[in-house]
This record gives sequence, C-alpha cells and structure tokens, in this order.
Amino acid sequence: MEAEANSGSPEDSWARIQRPGEGCRTVPLAGHVGFDSLPDQLVNKSVSQGFCFNILCVGETGLGKSTLMDTLFNTKFEGEPATHTQPGVQLRSNTYDLQESNVGLKLTIVSTVGFGDQINKEDSYKPIVEFIDAQFEAYLQEELKIRRVLHTYHDSRIHACLYFIAPTGHSLKSLDLVTMKKLDSKVNIIPIIAKSDAISKSELTKFKIKITSELVSNGVQIYQFPTDDESVAEINGTMNAHLPFAVIGSTEELKIGNKMMKARQYPWGTVQVENEAHCDFVKLREMLIRVNMEDLREQTHSRHYELYRRCKLEEMGFKDTDPDSKPFSLQETYEAKRNEFLGELQKKEEEMRQMFVQRVKEKEAELKEAEKELHEKFDRLKKLHQDEKKKLEDKKKSLDDEVNAFKQRKTAAELLQSQGSQAGGSQTLKRDKEKKNLGFL
Repeated sequence: MEAEANSGSPEDSWARIQRPGEGCRTVPLAGHVGFDSLPDQLVNKSVSQGFCFNILCVGETGLGKSTLMDTLFNTKFEGEPATHTQPGVQLRSNTYDLQESNVGLKLTIVSTVGFGDQINKEDSYKPIVEFIDAQFEAYLQEELKIRRVLHTYHDSRIHACLYFIAPTGHSLKSLDLVTMKKLDSKVNIIPIIAKSDAISKSELTKFKIKITSELVSNGVQIYQFPTDDESVAEINGTMNAHLPFAVIGSTEELKIGNKMMKARQYPWGTVQVENEAHCDFVKLREMLIRVNMEDLREQTHSRHYELYRRCKLEEMGFKDTDPDSKPFSLQETYEAKRNEFLGELQKKEEEMRQMFVQRVKEKEAELKEAEKELHEKFDRLKKLHQDEKKKLEDKKKSLDDEVNAFKQRKTAAELLQSQGSQAGGSQTLKRDKEKKNLGFL
C-alpha cells in the first residue's frame, strides 16, 4: 500500500487524502466486494434473535391504562382490574411474546397499581423510581460479570413511559409534575391525555397548551421525537407539536358504514378510536411503535442507562482521568481503590487495636477497683464476725456461770431435803415404840 501511495500517480495522490482527525485513507474499489450486504446481515440477525420493548404506564387508577395497551397491540392482555384501596403504590409487570409476520417481540408492560389513591401522595413516585433503577442495576451487574451473556439476557430496562394525565381540562396536578420531574432523567416520558373524549375539542386544545406550558416552566424534560434522520424528520417534527397526545382506548368493534372499527358508543354518538379527527391514538401508535421504537430503545441505552452507569461507577470510585486530567485505566483505578481500601483497613485495625487496649486497661482498672472493694468488704465482714463471736463467747460464759450457780443451789436444796426427811423418820419410829408399849399395858 505504501508503494502505491508513493508511486506519484493522480489516483494514488487521491488515495493519500485522509479525513481530518481519523487517520484513515479513502481508496476506490475496482469492483464489487460485497460488504454492502452488511445491513441485510444485521437485519437477518436481528430478526432471528427477536426484539424486546418495555413500556411503563404511569397514571391514576381508572384512566384506561390496560385498555389502551390492548388497543395499541390489537390483542387482549391478561390482567386483573385494580382497586382504589391499595395502601401504597405497587408496580405490576407482565411479559408477553408477540409475533407479527416473521418478527418476534418480547413485550413487557409495567403498570402502576394504586398510584394517586392515597391521601398522602408525597412519596408516590418513589416505588416507580426504585423499579427503574432496579432494572438498570440488574443490567449493570450483568455487564460487570466476568462471563457475560448479554445476547441472551432479557433486557428489562424501561424504554418508554406513557404518563396518563387525567382529562380535567384545567392544569396538571402537583403529583403529575413531581413524578415526571423525578422520572425525566431515567426514562423517555411521553405524556398522553387519557379518556380525552371526556372534554370538548376547544377545551382539549387549551388543555394541551396549558400542559406544555407547565412542563416547560417546571423544567420537565419529555421525550422529543428525533429529527436528525432525514427520512423521519418531517413527520417527527410535526408530531412533536402535537404532544401531549389525546387518546381514547377501546377493544370493542362497532360497524360504522361498511367496516368494523374500534369505537366507543355513547348515547349522543360514536367515538372512533382510529379516526384522527376524534383523537390522537393513530399518532401515538405511529410514533411509539412504527417510527421511533428503535430510537426509544437506543435513547434508553445511550442516555438514561449511561447516566445511571456513570453515576454508579463514580460512586464506586472509578474514574477515567487522574487529577492531572491524564487517562486513568480501569486497572489503575482498581489498584488505587485497593490501596485506599487497604489503607483504610489498616487504619481501622489500628483504631480497633488501640480501642481494644484501652478497653482492656479500663477493664483491668475496673477489676482492681472491684477487688479492692471486695477486700474492704471482706475485712469489714471479718471484723464483724469477730465481734459477734466475742459477744457469743461472753454470753456463753455468762450462761455457764448461771448453770454452775444453779447446780450449786440445786445440790444444797437436795441436801437440806435429805436431812429433813431423816429427822422426820426418827421421830415417827419413836412414836411407834411408845404406842406399842402402851398396848402391852
């Protein structure tokens, strides 16, 4: 190649032209090579693998979220009707496998249950934010694995958030503004006015203008259909002006003229779902599914997920450049983080060692103090015992003296008694003799 570039021919001089900043040369082809079939290869591979698309429906109970999903995909999804008695906001996720022609789609519909039904709505947005972050975290953990299987991984990240606005005709509720503000950096928000047949056409126009003004004044970033692609720039630019879409959902088919069409029957007339003069359902389906579905998937990955990934890695201590703005590799980041962790670990070990020594010293001082108190108590008890013993001995001696004195008195008494009995006996014998002598006489 260098030899050809140095040959000096005009064609070779053209081959030496380089694009600014790319360091590559443009060369002509002498014939058909075949890499122009690369788009077809990508299409065939994508079709064989199938696609996934995840929709989050946020809105108050009773705004027709499930009905609109059934109408959008022309089928009947399984689901139980939600009640207004939920203690908190819950997210219900269902995944379906759809097939259209030879294209397969794994569709996940996530619906908010109990949203806006509580008296205190301050934290109603938190379960939704936590759910979206949980899907980002699951994808990030899969990316960080040593053995990744991203080609078979079920991507559960939310690609589009349809935010259902109640057809009040006045203005957005504070709950709607707070929730959309919390979600606009995490998901592609497409605001829609649900059950738009509940308000008149003139009121609907004013309501759209009011909603757009409030979103702008509160800094809420909604999804804008891309206009950088020339093939869809015109239609997307037109549809951006129609946001938010006023939609009506219905799975009931009525005969209108000679055709069966999805519509809603009222006492005053019929509202046709797919009639653009009646509502914006066709615009929503066109923009969401037929024109911008891939851009929604791409925006989710390149914008919202990348923002979450960057913040998460920065929290973990990873960075691309050092303080001098020089490139900082992942290995260097790991080593720096590891050394920092080891330093903190050694510091904590030293602190724990010092704390342990301090605790031991304090415990020894407490034990010595307790031992001293025990010795003092023992001495007091010993002295008390000796005093009690002396008292008992003195008392015993006193009792012994009393016993001895009693014994002496007892002996003297017995002696006197024996002497008295002997004297009484001699006198009785003398009287008996005298009586005997008198009898003989």
